[in-house]
Amino acid sequence: MKNCLLTGYPGFLSSFLYEQLKNHYCIYTLGLLPTSDKLHIQADITGCQWTLPDIKFDLVIHAAGKAHTVPRNNAEKQAFFDVNEVGTANVIAALNHLTQPPASFVLISTVAVYGCHTGTGIDENHHLAATDSYGKSKINAEKIVQNWDAPKTLKGILRLPLIAGRNPPGNLGKMLAAIKKRTYFNIGSGCAKRSLVLIDDIADFIPLIAKQGGIYNLTDGCDVTFASLCHEIAKKINRRPNPAIPFLLAKGMALAGDMAGKILKRDMPFNSYVLDKMCQDLTFSSVKAQRELSWNPHPVIDNLNKVV
Repeated sequence: MKNCLLTGYPGFLSSFLYEQLKNHYCIYTLGLLPTSDKLHIQADITGCQWTLPDIKFDLVIHAAGKAHTVPRNNAEKQAFFDVNEVGTANVIAALNHLTQPPASFVLISTVAVYGCHTGTGIDENHHLAATDSYGKSKINAEKIVQNWDAPKTLKGILRLPLIAGRNPPGNLGKMLAAIKKRTYFNIGSGCAKRSLVLIDDIADFIPLIAKQGGIYNLTDGCDVTFASLCHEIAKKINRRPNPAIPFLLAKGMALAGDMAGKILKRDMPFNSYVLDKMCQDLTFSSVKAQRELSWNPHPVIDNLNKVV
């Protein structure tokens, strides 16, 4: 059986990938937390006091990373670079010590590298302009992989939007929890669109990119509105969606959040930045993945039973 190294285990994405790939690979996992698996390597990738077994890895999936938090100070900002940038460099350094280089290396990255707050159909040719710690640290991680002197290793980079799966992290998870508690409100018509991708489709794409390498956005290609996503989730869990908040009222609440943030010197849960994000389209194109690798993603809106 082929060997695979999967970092970031037992995180949200890596745990799912493990279950999907374990019948095809002998999987060595690496992560900060301990597990009962004999092939698990407990390690802090921000340091270098750890080693890998000296075997030939047919596939390395580097899913370890820091995301889904808003840094409140410089130390929290630096943590993104420690995990996403330095951690990636340390994983590659450990691989360089092996007798044989891995056949394929896949980095899990993010559409946040584009640094866009609005736009539609953003593809892989868009320049990388992130200014936040998360996006910038992932840009640096991508550069490390691309500049890695390992000519026998195929290198792939996946730029992911919101991931839809059971108990999702990040903004989709917050939205789901708020709808369950009846504390979620759309702004105005809720017509702003977002890109999502089903976690199952990410797993299906991994073997494809492992054979070829390259940089790909992955989305379901459907781009749903906040209103339709809220409506369908609420229907699945037998909740009645709350009435939408008029935009002018939301604007006033956002300005109040701005003022409170200045006084308390931290970001409020709702401010002008959050309002802008909720009222503008931000979508990405996965045409390249579908055209070049014949990848056929499933609409998230039709598969919410795998999320809620």
